[in-house]
Amino acid sequence: MQRRARGSNLGLVLLLSQIYQAGFNNIPPVTLATLGLNVFLFLKPLKHLMKVCISVNESYYRQDWQRLLLSPFHHADDLHLYFNMVSMLWKGIKLERELGSAQFACIIAVFSQLVGIMYLLLEMVLTEINDDHSYSMQCAVGFSGVLFALKVLNNHYHPGGTSYVMGIAVSNRYTCWVELVLIHVLSPGTSFVGHLSGILVGLLYTKGPLKKIMEASGGVLLHGSSSGQTFYNNAGYSDHRNHHYRQNTQRDFSLYTGGLSEEEQYQRAIRNSFHERANPRDERPPNGFYESLGPLSQEEIRRRRLQRF
Repeated sequence: MQRRARGSNLGLVLLLSQIYQAGFNNIPPVTLATLGLNVFLFLKPLKHLMKVCISVNESYYRQDWQRLLLSPFHHADDLHLYFNMVSMLWKGIKLERELGSAQFACIIAVFSQLVGIMYLLLEMVLTEINDDHSYSMQCAVGFSGVLFALKVLNNHYHPGGTSYVMGIAVSNRYTCWVELVLIHVLSPGTSFVGHLSGILVGLLYTKGPLKKIMEASGGVLLHGSSSGQTFYNNAGYSDHRNHHYRQNTQRDFSLYTGGLSEEEQYQRAIRNSFHERANPRDERPPNGFYESLGPLSQEEIRRRRLQRF
C-alpha cells in the first residue's frame, strides 16, 4: 500500500477551506482535536503506511498491536483525508454538542480501537469460511470505519428524515447500509469489511451493551449531571436535554453549515476551489451523492419540493 503522490495537496486545501467556513470557534474541542491529529499525521506520519495499516497477518499473527492505535489516524492520500475529515467535521459538531465533549472523546477513543478489533475478527472469520488466507493479508488504513459508526450514532440521536441516494429516497436509518454497498460497488479499492465493522460497532453502542459498559467504566464522567439541571460541558455548550435545547442546537448548527448535508458541503467546496459560479440550489446532486433532508426546516423542505415540481 503506497501513498499516492500528493501533488498540490488539493484535498488538504479543500479541508482547510471547510474548517475556515465552519469557523474555528464553532467547532467543539474534541472534534477540532481529532481533525488536527489526522492532518498532523498526514503531514508528519509516524511510520510508512505499510507499517501502520491493520491486517490479521500483521496485527494478530505477528503481534503488532500498535497498528490498532495508528491505523485509524493515517490516510492514503490527501483526498482520502479530505472526505473523511469533512464527514468528521459534520458529524462531530452535531454529536459533540448533543453528547458533550467528555463522552464524545470517550466514544472516539473506544470506537477507533473497537472498529479495528471488529475488522480483525471479520477477516479471520472470512479466512476460515473461505479457506482463503488472502483475507488475512488485506491491510486497511483510515478513519472511515469510525465515521460509519458515528453515522449510526447520528441517526440514533437524530431520528427521522430522508436521504436521496442516487436519486432514490431512503430513510436515514438505512442510509449507512445503502452507502456500504454503493461505496463498495463504485469504489472497489475501499474496505467493505472496514466499513461494515464501523456499522457493527455503532449498533453495539445504540442497540447492544457497549454504551452501558462505557458508562459503567466512565462513571460520573459519562453520566453528566442529574436530570432537570443544566450544565456546561467542555465544549461550552448547554447540555440541558429537553426539546428547547434540541431546537437551539439544530438552529445554531445550520447557521454555519447553511443547512447543507456533508455531501452538499463536499460539492460546494470543490466548486469554490475551481471558482465555479453555479447556484448550488438549482443543481441536483450527482450520482454517488445524496441529499439529506433531516436537518432542514419545514419551510426549507417545502421550498425544495416546490422547486422539484
